[in-house]
Amino acid sequence: MLCFSKPTCPCPFIFHLCLSSEFRIFCKTSPISSRRKNMSASRNQGGCGCCGGIFSLGMSALFMWLWIHTSNPKCSILTLSLPSLSSASNLTAQPTLNLTLRLVNPNQLKGIKYDPLNVTVYDFPNKSNVIGNILMPGFYQGYRKKATKPGQGTANITVALRAVSENGTGVFRVDMATAVKFKTLYGYSKRHKIRIGADVVVNASGVKVDHKGIRLRSMAPKMGNSCVVLLGALFNFLLFALLDFW
Repeated sequence: MLCFSKPTCPCPFIFHLCLSSEFRIFCKTSPISSRRKNMSASRNQGGCGCCGGIFSLGMSALFMWLWIHTSNPKCSILTLSLPSLSSASNLTAQPTLNLTLRLVNPNQLKGIKYDPLNVTVYDFPNKSNVIGNILMPGFYQGYRKKATKPGQGTANITVALRAVSENGTGVFRVDMATAVKFKTLYGYSKRHKIRIGADVVVNASGVKVDHKGIRLRSMAPKMGNSCVVLLGALFNFLLFALLDFW
C-alpha cells in the first residue's frame, strides 16, 4: 500500500506533480515492472537468435544445393562449312570440313574436364552415310566459363553432294560424343558419357544457313536423380529445425 505525505506547499498542482513523480519512481523499481522488462529482453534475444539460426540454415541449404546440383555442359554449333561443295568438279585436294563449337559450363562450383570431343557429320538426319569426322582435343573448363573450339576434318564430297537437294539446300546431321568429369572441392567425380546431336541446314556452298548457334540436344543422359533425393532430405531437416526454433 502506497503512502505519500502531503507536501506543505498549499498549491494543489505541485501536490499532484509530486504524487505523479513518486508513482513513476515506484513503477520503475517495482518487481512486477522488472519481471516484464526481463521477459521482453529475453523475448528480443530469442527472436534475434531464431532469425540468426534461420539465416544460417538458409545459407547452408544454398551452399548444399550448389554443391550437390550438377548440370551437363551446354554445346552449340557456331559455324559449319564445306567450302569445296560448290566447286566439287575442280577439286585437286581432299575437301576440308570446318566446324566451330561453343561449350558452356553452367555449374556454379564445379569445373569440367573433357575427354577428346569426337564429332561425326552425316549426310541425312537418319545417319545413312558419313560425310566426315572431326576430333578435338580434351580440355579443362572452369565453372561458369565459356569456350570456343574450332576443328577440321576430311570430308567425303560425294556423300555431301547427295545430301544437297536440287534447290541448293541440304541437311547435315552433327553428333558429338565425349565424356566429362566434374571437379569439386574433394576432387574429380566419375566419368559421365555425353552424346548429343542436331540437324544443320546448309546451302549449296556447304555453309550453315542459320547464323545463330544451333544447340546440340536429345542424346545427353539426364542427371540429378540422386540430387533430388538429397535435396528432399535437406528440406526435411530444415523443416524440423525451424519447428524446434518455434
